Amino acid sequence: MEDFTDVSYEVDNGLAWITINRPERYNSFRARTVDELVLSFKRAWGSDEVGAIALTGAGDKAFCTGGDQKQRKETGDYGPSQSGLFEIDSLHRVIRDVPKPTIAAVNGFAIGGGHVLHLLCDLTIAVDTAKFGQNGPRVGSFDAGFGTGLMARAIGEKRAREIWFLCRQYSAEQALDWGLVNKVVPADQLHKEVRSWADEILKLSPTALKVIKQSFNADTEHFAGIGQLAYSSLKMFGETDEANEGITAFNEKRAPDFSPYRGN
Repeated sequence: MEDFTDVSYEVDNGLAWITINRPERYNSFRARTVDELVLSFKRAWGSDEVGAIALTGAGDKAFCTGGDQKQRKETGDYGPSQSGLFEIDSLHRVIRDVPKPTIAAVNGFAIGGGHVLHLLCDLTIAVDTAKFGQNGPRVGSFDAGFGTGLMARAIGEKRAREIWFLCRQYSAEQALDWGLVNKVVPADQLHKEVRSWADEILKLSPTALKVIKQSFNADTEHFAGIGQLAYSSLKMFGETDEANEGITAFNEKRAPDFSPYRGN
């Protein structure tokens, strides 16, 4: 973990802080970032020192804005990884499966794949300037499975479909009202609030918390299979002219024109 470039990992009195450290790219993730996040969660999983895990982003602008679209345009993918695969599915799995409560400390934009990461965490505490939303259909991408089904479970079908079908951005207060987050605090109180919640968690039986988390997860586990189908589709879709229009428009800072593809 000393070789990490994209993520930092530290443990403070039972709480592991996992921080996406790419503020110059609004904490978007490339393949290496995902590899380092998976390893960080596994380190926290196996550590006797850790009873709770916080996921956040470096700086004060973004929690995570999903896949690095500049990287995607530059290389046609999200860059090299240890396995040769883009391990985003493994990241989703480890956040759900780690038998310790996870807290998303949303310090700014939680957009696209970053929005899915906070959704997968057990709890979310956000700063009052945070912004939430999906962006995939705007850039020629999508995140079905947990990104759709779990969201609908959390906030209801109509609101989940609105988030995906309109790609709007929502305020922290709106996210709180909808049940997407647990609490909203001023920016200078975020770490203190996460620390307070973690301290309450650390007083409880870790075995009881593990079984409770697994019980919650069991009810939505079938979304993992749907997600596998979605990843297969996404790989094929990513090679189409339609998907390329989305990523090209994003990098050229213009509105995409998807009109030629409406009859597909």
